[in-house]
Formats: sequence, structure tokens, C-alpha cells
Amino acid sequence: MERKDTAAENEIVEVQPQQHPQPASKPENGDVVLVINHSQVHLPLSVILATVLWCAEVVCASILSKLYHDSEDDTWMGLTIAFMLIPAVLIQLTLTFIHRDLGMDRPLVLFMHMLMLGPLIRCIEALVTYGRAGRQEEPYVTISRKKKLKKGKGLPMEWEIGHSERRLAVHRNAFKRTAIIQAFLGSTPQLTLQLYVTIQEKYVFFHARFILMIITLVSITYGALVCSVLAINIKYDEYKVRVRSHAYLCMVLWRGLEIATRVVSLVLFCTALNLWIIPVGLANLLFFFFLPWVEFWVRRGSLPENVEKDLSKVGTVVVLSMVTLLYACINVFCWSAVQLNLADHDLIEKKPRWNRVALYYSARFAENVLLTVLWYLYKSDFYEYVCAPLLVVQLVVCYGLAVFFMLLFYQFCHPCRNLFHHNVEDFLSCFCCRRSKPKEKDVEEQREPSLTEDKEEASPEPLLEPAKEHPPESVVQLPPDDEPPPNAHVDQIGDRETDRVEDLVDTVDHNSVKVEA
Repeated sequence: MERKDTAAENEIVEVQPQQHPQPASKPENGDVVLVINHSQVHLPLSVILATVLWCAEVVCASILSKLYHDSEDDTWMGLTIAFMLIPAVLIQLTLTFIHRDLGMDRPLVLFMHMLMLGPLIRCIEALVTYGRAGRQEEPYVTISRKKKLKKGKGLPMEWEIGHSERRLAVHRNAFKRTAIIQAFLGSTPQLTLQLYVTIQEKYVFFHARFILMIITLVSITYGALVCSVLAINIKYDEYKVRVRSHAYLCMVLWRGLEIATRVVSLVLFCTALNLWIIPVGLANLLFFFFLPWVEFWVRRGSLPENVEKDLSKVGTVVVLSMVTLLYACINVFCWSAVQLNLADHDLIEKKPRWNRVALYYSARFAENVLLTVLWYLYKSDFYEYVCAPLLVVQLVVCYGLAVFFMLLFYQFCHPCRNLFHHNVEDFLSCFCCRRSKPKEKDVEEQREPSLTEDKEEASPEPLLEPAKEHPPESVVQLPPDDEPPPNAHVDQIGDRETDRVEDLVDTVDHNSVKVEA
């Protein structure tokens, strides 16, 4: 038993199904606590929510495409179907890639993926696994060791993972990635398109389109929320992260306001200057797509080997290109919460850079303001009953609120804020200090010449002032032309002392002469 405990302290132990071990609450060193949690299997709510949002968006997009077909709006119908099918195909490929179904004998599952119903069958599998969990005692297959944050300190703990828990964990991880793909490769272009069509078509099919826009906005917000939590889990992999309800609320407000203002700014600019939206969108997309590759080339890194064992270098480059494409699509509409590092085996930069976050939000704020101002200058007659200045102010204020809720989350609601070397408050104080230092230097430089001038003007006067200890003595002030040298005062004092000594000697000699007489 002692050997098992020492081995568990050092690494994650792969164990074959054996007899259930006795719980060890605390080893001899007191650092690791062994916790057995076979019965506590949580309902896969993230899987259910992602599946419901995907099905609702597909159904609403299909109904709206049918309405476009009936009204002979072939352009809007084609774009709506494209933004519905492209992420659906990528989701099927992602689920198949994560679950490794190609090497297994599962014809029904593969057939459902071919029918674009992969998320539905995966959700049913997750619910069946959850229903069967806990009915009979399962032998553990792995031991997961993580640190639990408690009062700012990491408490090492161990959890035994059974078959059902591991299967549900695989389903949750797969649906987190599919939610991000659906949000930023399908829902964001779909929301932008439908809002633009609503303005151009003067509210035709408003109810069906409005429902689809609400669903896509919820899907995008949920995808951004998952992206933020997933970034936290990847950065702090050795810790067991638990996000509180108030942190979720803060992130929802942050992401919702950020995405809504960005989409509205793009749509308004597109309604005023139709052709210019293409270079603006392509510039954003290409910049964020090539940025990780340029950093990879500057670092002279090598391709990671653990992306997938069976992939060649070409396959690894294709997978990394898809990852950077998704990264670029996320950053076009909102902050991705991570920085890609293609040379790292986790593909994520572990050191958070506050200067990059500040640079991104400053540039995005300036771009949104510029797009809105250009819309205000070239807007059409459709907005004659809309208070355009008020709309511009509302967009600016909403984006400022999004930045405020982001700072609030990282300062007070982040689950691992105690592990930050530098927090938002430190960055702001450092930034303010950098701005105040040049001003202080200028003030000191202005003070130094004035002080030197005052000293030069006041230097002759104290040399000619009489000493307070000798009031009877009088001092004659000289004109400026006859100004004494710097040591004149000292020489005067020396002459006075010698005169006093000579007078004293004369008096002594005079008295001695009288006595002799």
C-alpha cells in the first residue's frame, strides 16, 4: 500500500481493472489526499446545451432558407445555407477525429455523421453513459492528480477516474470544441448576414429572422464563454479549476456586449459602404491567421509531434492551419483569451501578456469607432428616423462596458487570480507610472534652472551680512564693482583677530613698562 501511495505522488498511474483499493485519506508526508468519487457523476449539461443550440440554429436556418426560396431571394438563401452547412461538416469531422471512430466498428455512428446528425447521436450516447453510471461499482482505470486552490495555496489531491467518468469527459471536451466551431464559423457570419438583410429588406420575414438572430447571438456568447473557460483550463492544467456563478455572469456580460457591438459596427459600415467591407474583413482575417505563423518562423521552432501520432508532417500542417483559421475567426469578432504558440506541444502560450490584451482592445475600439463614424458620414435615407449620434454613443458606451466587465473578471472573478504574477491593477499602475515619470522629469528640469538662478542671485548677499554674534562691529557694504573675492569674508575675520591680538600685546607691554618705572 505504501508503494502505491509513493507512486501516486509522483505521476498519474495507469491501472488495470483490479480489486477496489482502500481509500487513503493522507499519506505520511501529508501532501496528497486520495479522494474516491465513483458515485459522483455529473449530468453533461454542456453536451445537452451545445446540441440544443446546434439543432435550433439548423432548424431556424432551414425554415428561413425555405422562406427565401419562396420569395425568390436566391442570394440570401444560398448564403444562409452555406453558413449552416460549412460548420456542420467541420463539426462532424471534429467529433470523428476526437472519438477515433474511423478505426472502430461503429457503422451506425458513422452513418449518422454522414447524415449531419453526429451531435445528436453523441448527445444520446452521453446521456446513456450518464444513466448507466453508478448502478454498479466500477474499477478505476486512471488516477488524476491535480491541485485544488484553497486560500491562495495549491492543495495536491488525487481522484480515481472510472470508465463512465472518462467517457463523459471525452464527450464534454469534444462538444466544447464543436461549440467554438459552431459559434465562430457558423453563428457569427449568420448573425451578421441576417442583420444586414433585415436592414436592406426593410424587415421582411422579420419574426423568423429575429428568432434566428437571437439563437445565433446566444450560440456565439456561449462559444466565447467556452473559449474563455477552455483557455483557463489549458493554462492551469495542473489545477482543478472551478468557475463560480458570478464569474459566469461577468463573462456573459463581457462577451455579449463585445460581440454585439462588433457585429453592429460591421453591419452598419456594410450598409453605407458595401464594397469596402470585403477588404476590412479580409485584412482582419489574414492578419490573425498569419500572426501565429510569423511568430513561429521568428522563434525558429519545430512542428509539435504530439498533435496526432498517425499524422504526417503534411497532416500536422493541415490541422495547425485549421486551428489558426479558427483562431483568426475568433479574433475578428472578440478576444480569443489565448495566444497561439505553434512550437509548443499544447499550442498555447502559457505566459499571459497584458500588453497584448491592451493592444488588441485599443485597436479594436479604434476600429469600431472608425467604422461607425464612416457609417454616420455615408449613411442612407433608411436611418432618417433613427437618432444617429445617439446610436454612435451607445455603441461606444457598450464596448466600454464590455472592457469594464473584462477587467472586473480578471481582477476579482478569475478562478486562478491568486496565481497571477501581475494583475490588472498592477498593469494599470505600471502604465500610469510610465506616463507620470516623463512629467516629473520635465518638472524637475524646469525647477533646476530656476534654483540655480536663485542661488546665483542670492549668493553675494549673505557674504556681506554681519554676524549676529558680534553686534557692535560694523560692516561697510561695497558697491557691486568692488565685490570682494569668494574668500573675502574669511580674510576679514582673520584680520580682525590679528588686530585684537596686537592690541592685547601692546596693552601688556605698556603695563609692564609702568611697573618697571
